[in-house]
Amino acid sequence: MTPKPNQNPEQIARDKIDKQLMAAGWVVQSKSKVNLAAGKGVAVREYQTDVGPADYVLFIDRKPVGIVEAKREEEGHRLTAVEDQSGDYAKAKLKYLNNDPLPFIYESTGVLTRFTDCRDPKPRGRRVFSFHRPETMAEWLRKEESLRARLLNTPALDHTGLRSAQIKAVENLEQSFKRNKPKALIQMATGAGKTFTAATFIYRLLKNADAKRVLFLVDTKNLGEQAEQEFMKFLPNDDNRKFTELYNVQRLNSSYIATDSQVCISTIQRLYSILKGEELDERAEEENPNESTWLQQQGNKKEPLPVVYNEKVPIEQFDFIVIDECHRSIYNVWKQVLDYFDGFLIGLTATPDKRTFGFFNENVVSEYTYEESVADGVNVPYDVYSIETEVSKKGGVIQSGWYVDRRDKLTRKKRWNREDEDTTYVKNDLDRKVVNPSQIRNIIKEYKSALQKTIYPGRKDENGDYEVPKTLIFAKTDSHADDIIKIVREEFDEGNDFCKKVTYKIEEDPKSVLNRFRNSYYPRIAVTVDMIATGTDVKPLEVLLFMRDVKSVNYFEQMKGRGTRTINKDDLQLVSRKADSKTHFVIVDAVGATKSKKTDSRPLERKHSVALKDLLGAVAMGVAEEDLFLSLANRLIRLDKQLTEKEKENMLPLSGGKNLKQITSELLAAFNPDTIDVKAKELKEKNNLPSMAVAVEAAKEELTTIAGSTFNGELNGYLEQVRKQHEQIIDHINIDAVTKSEWDKTSGDKAIKVVADFKEYLETHKDEVTALSIYYTQPYQRRNVTYKMIKELSEKLKLDKPLLAPLHVWEAYLQLENIKTTVPKNELIALVSLVRRATGIDNQLTPYNKTVDRNFQKWILQQNAGQHNKFSAEQIEWLRMLKDHIATSFHLEVDDLDYTPFDAKGGRGRMWELFGEEMGKVIEELNGELVA
Repeated sequence: MTPKPNQNPEQIARDKIDKQLMAAGWVVQSKSKVNLAAGKGVAVREYQTDVGPADYVLFIDRKPVGIVEAKREEEGHRLTAVEDQSGDYAKAKLKYLNNDPLPFIYESTGVLTRFTDCRDPKPRGRRVFSFHRPETMAEWLRKEESLRARLLNTPALDHTGLRSAQIKAVENLEQSFKRNKPKALIQMATGAGKTFTAATFIYRLLKNADAKRVLFLVDTKNLGEQAEQEFMKFLPNDDNRKFTELYNVQRLNSSYIATDSQVCISTIQRLYSILKGEELDERAEEENPNESTWLQQQGNKKEPLPVVYNEKVPIEQFDFIVIDECHRSIYNVWKQVLDYFDGFLIGLTATPDKRTFGFFNENVVSEYTYEESVADGVNVPYDVYSIETEVSKKGGVIQSGWYVDRRDKLTRKKRWNREDEDTTYVKNDLDRKVVNPSQIRNIIKEYKSALQKTIYPGRKDENGDYEVPKTLIFAKTDSHADDIIKIVREEFDEGNDFCKKVTYKIEEDPKSVLNRFRNSYYPRIAVTVDMIATGTDVKPLEVLLFMRDVKSVNYFEQMKGRGTRTINKDDLQLVSRKADSKTHFVIVDAVGATKSKKTDSRPLERKHSVALKDLLGAVAMGVAEEDLFLSLANRLIRLDKQLTEKEKENMLPLSGGKNLKQITSELLAAFNPDTIDVKAKELKEKNNLPSMAVAVEAAKEELTTIAGSTFNGELNGYLEQVRKQHEQIIDHINIDAVTKSEWDKTSGDKAIKVVADFKEYLETHKDEVTALSIYYTQPYQRRNVTYKMIKELSEKLKLDKPLLAPLHVWEAYLQLENIKTTVPKNELIALVSLVRRATGIDNQLTPYNKTVDRNFQKWILQQNAGQHNKFSAEQIEWLRMLKDHIATSFHLEVDDLDYTPFDAKGGRGRMWELFGEEMGKVIEELNGELVA
């Protein structure tokens, strides 16, 4: 706003305040021309009170409700010091009126505004972006209490169906609300139910605190869709209707915010576009803006992304804003978007960094780490298996004179070429500049082999057919993903359905492929570049294969989080039929991702070379800054010289018929003073604008809009692809070889700890658990260990130490003892086997049923060599049934003969007929000998 000539600072401030009040729907009047019927809300300047004239008195429906104390801009740092003065005006009697104290108080310089609601339990001023609308204040006054007062009356939380970490998060958050803390951070491990926790406290805010509207903020469309699904299936404890039957949930896919929506789900990109009054291409919501190098650089500037008041979206639109995945730097780059709204901010993250804690005023209401979640059995732990090849580590050389394929990145068309010079490539060039199919093939072949021999050896059926666990492969680029998929299908000898790509750019519906990966048998392997690297729930995942490195520790932790989810046995076996249970997941590291140096976050103080993709994306989102436009223009000038005529022609339908020269010219013109001056004169004359200054601002806006409107998702995608190195060298000459394939040392250390913890647990509880007492101190009594005793031990172990699940301890023993023992299908059999190994009864881990089989064979041989005559075929059949029962139930009673499978063969009566008076002795001997 350009100040009028000869104005003093106070007048300039009041002009700005006038403008802001009018934008928020107030009719601003001078005291000499008061007409309280002129609108719902009227702001009267210099209204007389019994302590002097108030700068502004606010009236709603002809009744006074608040005051505005105006100060010049230079006094912004003193606004809290004038609270007593503004409070005196609010308590004063207005001329002609016998009013009560006014509840709403503002102090403002026109640049900085603070607001106090005197109806709050402990009225505390807070900074606001602008003024609240009269309609909002009228709605506030119709309610008996203010929002902060209503928050004090929140009833106790019903703990039913909530985990302890979720209970802690909700209860501590509500305590934070009661203390009127504007920001709060919930740190909760991936897989621990952050969105469910959010749905729980949002439901309580709507029901118990009568919150008007809550915003659930994400940074990708994919996360927004997942959040919407979570709200749709959320069933509160105190109502038999689902959340979406009780409250309107709107996922924003346009600029329209429904007046009756109580929960809005939006990306930060869309929210920014809504405030700017512009529509947003949905493709701009597909990628996390935190990955943009342009926006990262902007985070280091003094000014955040520009936001101005939008009367269609008042500052009070949301009472609460929940920021999902808030560890990402949306609150740095996009801070003003969040500052715009007058609402509580609640951050959700599994992986906070220092900036996260700082932004949320160090108000961490709940911390629940991945390690804690594993110890509680909420998530599963992981092991690391390393695969290394010669080319992966050292790269290679393609010598001049060699004939190789060169492949066009876009069309994938190949040509046979004789190289003119040597090309030396390092590991970072792989799958970008050079593709070595042998390197990809060796990794995939070794992965297949390691799966069956070492990683998950127990997935074969009686026919020897192996079932590949659900595997997610992280690729570098779409082109790299295509190469991986082709080789996976070949090496596993499978069809198209076996391995699929899941990225935003596939021709199939990515959500459909993802749902099949999550819920169906096929695909067994999915390859992704970006889409399910973070925030996507695929519970049956058991392997993450890294074929790309990651430099950000937070991003890496998020990627690892894809495998942490627990899943019950029945649901797992719907998609992985030969899996017993998900006790852990495995990271297969083929690129050193678990060892590479990582930064705590993307350091904003460092200079980034901004990718063309990020410049294009920022312009398409409506960012109009001189640095951005000039940087992009410079890149496009260079690109114009590199493109072929055919490539330039293919671009025209995507750019509205503009070539790169025209596009570049518009970008440069938008900030060219001469062009702006010419356009301003034209607009001033054409639109009869009041001053040249106003015309210049209008000219800038029109020129930047014209230049920026050319860019869209399709054009950006084309420019991003076509500007890349056109060809890749396909190196078929340097044949790769695996140099390492083994469990990582950290996994070995974990295995040692798991076994040690298991032994310690057994030792600690040997005097209180009957089965353990027998195994440790009464070897003769092992014959009396019953199914009930083992079940009791299993249930106690699960309750006390979920991490020591029998199948997980089994995997640890396999690693340490380097044996290939098949994992028992029955968890109780596995537990008995482990107890026998831990207590020293067995010298190496042996499935209990195999021990019983071995002891049975030994006993039969002894019987045939001793006083017994050779058993008949029917007697042998019965003895085998008795042996099988002991192998699965650990002990045989005579009463057991009345049940399956014995009853179908004649029960105890038939056994008596076969064995006579020897029957009791046979049962007693089997109980003793088979468990030796």
